[in-house]
Amino acid sequence: MTLPLAEKRILIIVGDIYEDLELWYPKLRLIEAGAEVVVAGPEAETVYAGKNGYPCRSDAALVEVDPSSFDGLVVPGGFMPDKLRRDELVLNIVRHFHESEKLVAAICHGGWIPISAGVYRGVRVTGSLGIKDDLVNAGALWEDAPVVVDGHHVTSRKPDDLPDFCRAMIETFAS
Repeated sequence: MTLPLAEKRILIIVGDIYEDLELWYPKLRLIEAGAEVVVAGPEAETVYAGKNGYPCRSDAALVEVDPSSFDGLVVPGGFMPDKLRRDELVLNIVRHFHESEKLVAAICHGGWIPISAGVYRGVRVTGSLGIKDDLVNAGALWEDAPVVVDGHHVTSRKPDDLPDFCRAMIETFAS
């Protein structure tokens, strides 16, 4: 059986108080589709606590990440994005994916990081209703939909949207 994402490398960002489902569901779906998934956080091989208590061990430190060696980026939500959006290294990673027209997938509050990276101006997106004003003020074209795909950007609103989010990511990566 041919897997749609065989030979694709995907980076997922993690930090304390990430939204558990928004990291784990995409990670497992991407692996199931054949992708190599690397989870990177502020420190390598560190256990980060999920918002609902589920731990995630980082594979690498963000400072060690070479974004050019990846095909796409996933930014989960939770409270994590509000802290990591202040890290210029994280913002530069997001800018690399955007400028290289590689997939940038953000769900729920994950959109805060691309907002701070300045990559959403004129891009159709969705996200948590809690950051709708932030998205609009960043120049994004906000839509209330389970998933919005605009070029290399895939966005969703909340954990209930994960099936649509993951299908759209896999389709975007595979195309």
